[in-house]
Amino acid sequence: MVFVSPGVKFDLDMIKKYDTPAPRYTSYPPATQLSEGCTAADYQSAIAASNQRESPLSLYFHIPFCQSSCYFCGCNTVISNNKNIAKPYLEHLVKEIKHTANLINVDRKVLQVHWGGGTPNYLEPQQVQFLWQNITSHFQIDPQAEVSIEINPRYVDQEYIFFLRDIGFNRISFGIQDFNPQVQVAVNRIQPEEMLFNVMSWIKAAEFDSVNVDLIYGLPHQNLQTFRETVKKTVALDPDRIVVFNFAYVPWLKPAQKNIPVEALPEPQEKLEILKMTIEELTNSQYLFIGMDHFAKPNDELAIAQRNRTLQRNFQGYTTHAGTELLGFGATSISMLHDTYVQNHKQLKEYYQAVASNNLPISKGIKLTSDDILRRDVIMCIMSNFYLHKPEIEEKYHINFDEYFAQELDALKPLEADGLVNLASKHIQVTEIGRLLVRNIAVVFDIYHHVQDKQFSRTI
Repeated sequence: MVFVSPGVKFDLDMIKKYDTPAPRYTSYPPATQLSEGCTAADYQSAIAASNQRESPLSLYFHIPFCQSSCYFCGCNTVISNNKNIAKPYLEHLVKEIKHTANLINVDRKVLQVHWGGGTPNYLEPQQVQFLWQNITSHFQIDPQAEVSIEINPRYVDQEYIFFLRDIGFNRISFGIQDFNPQVQVAVNRIQPEEMLFNVMSWIKAAEFDSVNVDLIYGLPHQNLQTFRETVKKTVALDPDRIVVFNFAYVPWLKPAQKNIPVEALPEPQEKLEILKMTIEELTNSQYLFIGMDHFAKPNDELAIAQRNRTLQRNFQGYTTHAGTELLGFGATSISMLHDTYVQNHKQLKEYYQAVASNNLPISKGIKLTSDDILRRDVIMCIMSNFYLHKPEIEEKYHINFDEYFAQELDALKPLEADGLVNLASKHIQVTEIGRLLVRNIAVVFDIYHHVQDKQFSRTI
């Protein structure tokens, strides 16, 4: 059974055959390879080397707080109705910003800023202003920078939305998950339809450059018809980007999921039918399939970057600036320099202790080998652009591609026979069938995967 849509084909037989665990490749090596052997001193040395490269920067700020628990959530959050909890966090966050900024060459421009969580709009306007002023006083934000924030639509009003736009945010994202009230009750995320449309109308009135919304399929009480209604209402909202996540039920990792009625979860076959329908509805509504779970309008930056082959992935997902290095701030955030990744302490106590001691709050990391960097380029070309031009890799790394990756190319032959990928003398091209299964193609080049595949979600 093959469903044809612009740029992607839904082949049920292939999806069932290749529905196995694999990393999402927001980085390579995957974050599971980070270890305590990489220290704050290693990170400081990596920053010094980064200054020599003079790469532009992306900045990520993690605000972990939420007022209530969404049972589906897999993020690192702190649930509290006591807004005072944010005050010491911001004080330590600003101290970390100052410490790191002192290590960065002042003339390096910032092309992207992102606030994630948790719920960044947990912060009061004066707290947002305080954090923003400290960011802009310590980093050189490019006038054309992409400045984005995630919000919970239950905790904003029109004034707050316009405040965010006035302060400098030009991109915004919020979670819908599902419009159906029964689903919302089951996952403890009640968001009336009228409220969601009001929030979108405020965002459009404030003239944000881009709006992203998130959906999740596989939640309790969902079925093909109810989720079709959710997709149609989402299209009516007219966002620039839509992300459609597959819900992974892992209560042993995320205890809040124990509150979900497991008997109400859709069967695997129905989840596949929901995914197929979603792809059909979105592509018929002129959204382009960017990759994995992302859709965008043809004029959106993601779509343009993919056409220009400058699309990349980092720990926030797809990003439009392939040449930037990412600095993460706040508890649990991850930084990605050219050859070093590090993650901050996850627990607030350890994070506070490190920052208060004038240390970079690093808990673990990894120093990349030359082979890691080469394989990262290969995997990111496949994941982001569905295409790899072998001569580019050969010229950049001074290798013979077919010789270096002889074993991997041999392993791709069965996938080529199944129609997922085309192996040519000068390039590797992911087919329209293979786009939904791009993780299965990328994982062939991952030398770490064979020892830890059970740690990852399934590819569909």
